[in-house]
Amino acid sequence: MILQSLYALFNRLSEDPANGLPKPGYSIQNITFRVILRPDGSLVEIQDARQEEVQTGKNGREKKTLRPLSLLVPGQAKPPGSGLNPCFLWDNTGYLLGYKPEDPKPERTQAAFEAFKLRHLDLESTLHDESFSAVCRFLEIWNPAEVENHPALKDVSTGFGVFQISGNTRYVHQQARIAQWWDSQDTCTADAHVGFCLITGANAPLAALHDPAIKGVAGAQSMGAKLVSFNLNAFTSLSKEQGLNAPVSEAASFAYCNALNFLLASKSRRFRIGDATTVFWTDQPAPAEELLPWMMAGVPDAEDETTKKRVINILEKIAQGTLATDDLGSAETRYYILGLSPNASRLSVRFWHTGTIAELVANLKLHFDHLRIIRQWDEANSKNPESLAPTAYQLLRQTSRDADGIPPLLGGALMRSILLGTRYPDTLINGVMNRIRVVEKNPRGEGSLDNVSYLRAAILKAWLIRNHNQTITIMLDETSTNPGYRLGRLFAVLEKTQQDAQPGINTTIRERFYSSASATPRAVFGRLLRTYQHHLAKLDTGVKIYREKQAQEILSSVSDFPAHLNLQNQAQFALGYYHQRKDFYTKKEVALTPDATPQTV
Repeated sequence: MILQSLYALFNRLSEDPANGLPKPGYSIQNITFRVILRPDGSLVEIQDARQEEVQTGKNGREKKTLRPLSLLVPGQAKPPGSGLNPCFLWDNTGYLLGYKPEDPKPERTQAAFEAFKLRHLDLESTLHDESFSAVCRFLEIWNPAEVENHPALKDVSTGFGVFQISGNTRYVHQQARIAQWWDSQDTCTADAHVGFCLITGANAPLAALHDPAIKGVAGAQSMGAKLVSFNLNAFTSLSKEQGLNAPVSEAASFAYCNALNFLLASKSRRFRIGDATTVFWTDQPAPAEELLPWMMAGVPDAEDETTKKRVINILEKIAQGTLATDDLGSAETRYYILGLSPNASRLSVRFWHTGTIAELVANLKLHFDHLRIIRQWDEANSKNPESLAPTAYQLLRQTSRDADGIPPLLGGALMRSILLGTRYPDTLINGVMNRIRVVEKNPRGEGSLDNVSYLRAAILKAWLIRNHNQTITIMLDETSTNPGYRLGRLFAVLEKTQQDAQPGINTTIRERFYSSASATPRAVFGRLLRTYQHHLAKLDTGVKIYREKQAQEILSSVSDFPAHLNLQNQAQFALGYYHQRKDFYTKKEVALTPDATPQTV
């Protein structure tokens, strides 16, 4: 299903030349240098072919970076360990010039250059092209020792090079006669196996290795990795070697590999979920293709403001149920999401989901409904309000101190629950609860909820609703009799009393007792209530009466402090604490009487 969908995507994308997808028999390679020749084959110069790219950083400063030139060239890159295998009119410095910096095997480099030269000299009489003959003359007279006269090679020796005739805007391999000859070549080897292709359903030459290699998966080898490959007897059956275990034609292999490389190379089609590099596409052109990756992973600060506003607007429309039919595309359009992670020279499929845009929107809305909770920082109290529709990456970050600490399998499990409307992974809640128990540094200021933040509270609420069918309100629920929720509210009252009694205090009972109070309340609350009486005595009479009424109202339905709270009740404890703390800093209008004036408490 994965390969068939990618094959169909390649056929759709290749209809538009603007997408830059290679034709069968070609590949897109990173070109870092070009060899400029005169028509007689003498060398003009070796130029740096990299292009300057200007990026704007978070500080607003522009940073210039040199990027390789992506160019369509004949043939594929060489797999490692393939012996002497020169490319046609392009290659690395070892083959093309007989040079490698700090070369550990100069004899092999010289042999590679001789193989490259021999291949082209043998084809000269067949091609009868002046520019190709110029390349042959260059190869005959070139001395690898001359590289010392070309300092540009020191900076570009890790990429590939091509040939160009001085005064000609096209590269040698792009000349019409040469391109026609290459297109007419039968790339199938004499010993190629012909069989039934699992993708196309037709009999065709089968690919021993699926090329080109997949590039762009974070953490994978820079030369690329394989999505489908076999290299050990344990992975084979009936004495079939390599690709014959999963028969895919050479044409279909070329198509699905290039389609996947296209997605991975596009920043608007790929995103990260945990350790998985994820790509998204649809079966027909739709706005969702370029928007959903931003919707899942968030829009980087370096991206333009128009994209940010558009993505935020669509997410909020989904959360509020007001999405228009043309915002993401037709409801019946099918979508595909593929998550990949590195595994040595291969790729592991972390997750694979498919469905319709209508199903996607419905499940996203359900997810946002379950997450919805009163925000800690909203438009009324902050210039940077928290999102009503947080991304999957924002949720994952609540489980770890940094991005590298996110459990590898959690991203795929969370994506599955969001996209399919299934139960949230328990590892998500375990991670959130662990982070809540850790004492955070650098509090945001008075009234900050610190460990029990908006996103963590939202995750706990969604988990209790979806996984345990509990009813959780968006804001403070004074009617709830759940012991965990009540004790969380009480803990917030005790902490607020301490802060009122000791203004400016740096360390409150939260830092010292939250973890034990939420897990073993019987062992802690007796001591906290005694300390609470001491703090209460320092308050003004009006505030003292108000706080005492709050505490008594909460304790009215608590007959005894439980010895232990299970994970669900610990989540309720966190929500009660969050709701009550938020309520302290929410202005509440008091009903007017004939002799009263508006006031807040």
